Amino acid sequence: MSTDTAAKKPITAQNHPILDRADRGPLLQNGDRMDADEFMRRYEASPGLKAELIDGRVYVASPVRNSRHSVPNSSFTWWVTHYAIHTPGVEPGTNGTVVLEDDNLTQPDALLRILKSSGGQSDESDEDYIENAPELVCEIAASSVNYDLHDKLELYCRSGVKEYIVWRVEDGEIDWFAGNEGRFEKQQPGEDGLYYSQAFPGLWLDAKAMLSGDLKTVLVKLQTGINAPEHEKFVERLESTAGERKA
Repeated sequence: MSTDTAAKKPITAQNHPILDRADRGPLLQNGDRMDADEFMRRYEASPGLKAELIDGRVYVASPVRNSRHSVPNSSFTWWVTHYAIHTPGVEPGTNGTVVLEDDNLTQPDALLRILKSSGGQSDESDEDYIENAPELVCEIAASSVNYDLHDKLELYCRSGVKEYIVWRVEDGEIDWFAGNEGRFEKQQPGEDGLYYSQAFPGLWLDAKAMLSGDLKTVLVKLQTGINAPEHEKFVERLESTAGERKA
């Protein structure tokens, strides 16, 4: 292999030999103000960038740390994915763009949604983005002062997210919010230490085990929920709705 070949870098929108800065537009920066069309133009010209537009303001993610973001993110993603495997009509996701009301665009760390064909409230756009609120969203936040628990919490609530889970890494806490009459109410675990999803019957979370990295216990408790009668009834309801929409 020649030295020139080895030194070549992948062509991206940022180093394309034909595209110049004017074609791509200015880079997205924290605090920028713009509408959704302008945001998407710049966002799609910046492959690999994680950025969100909340009430017209741009939020660009910092470099991702391992134990303070990557590991918790993968744990949340694994948790919702395991549930989805056993729940036809439900789809997990991670770090995908979600287009919400009033030109807001977020990129949740993890989500769980009921497919439109099974009666869900979100759908996929022609551009392959999720449109409208998923039923459940998970975010990794540094602490209680993070915008995930302020601007984004308010946005998810008014957009129709049914349940919102925030892992506050520096605080060593997980907050679970459930929508009720247009506002989020912070949930408390049961006497057994488990959180029980209202939107997804059988989706149980042992927060203490999740926080400590004891994923084996998290899985045992989740599987117990999946084996519960309420989960079976939920699956039957999803399948019935999907069948009716196909007819």
